[in-house]
Amino acid sequence: MTVRFLVSRGLAYEAAQETAQAAWAKGWERISQLRDPAMVLTWMNSIALNIHRSYARREPFLQALPELSTSPKVNLAAIDLRRILLTCKRNDRLVLQRHYLEGFKVREIALQQGWTETAVRIRLLRARRSIGKRMSRRVPKAA
Repeated sequence: MTVRFLVSRGLAYEAAQETAQAAWAKGWERISQLRDPAMVLTWMNSIALNIHRSYARREPFLQALPELSTSPKVNLAAIDLRRILLTCKRNDRLVLQRHYLEGFKVREIALQQGWTETAVRIRLLRARRSIGKRMSRRVPKAA
């Protein structure tokens, strides 16, 4: 009955058996502390639960992750900003650099270049797409 009680509290069956056995051994050693013989099962279950809780407190909550056996597949060319910008057209490079690196807003770039805001947005979109296509061609396919 103690094993069933522990399993109902979330323990695996084998762990519940070991904990119940330890609880009954501890209870037998301290039988003189039992006040009401009719409550022996409740008393044993509380001992078993206390044993389980003390064991759970001693166990580490976090487990270390094993080291990766393979290196992550990172396309280093995709993060080489200078190389990416050199592959762009002059106006695309200017728009990308001003917007993403220097933090200018679309409106500010449009005013500086004498373009419309829509033209700047379209140029940004096309530049991102062309860079994405070039970078995806350079990524080696995993076997």
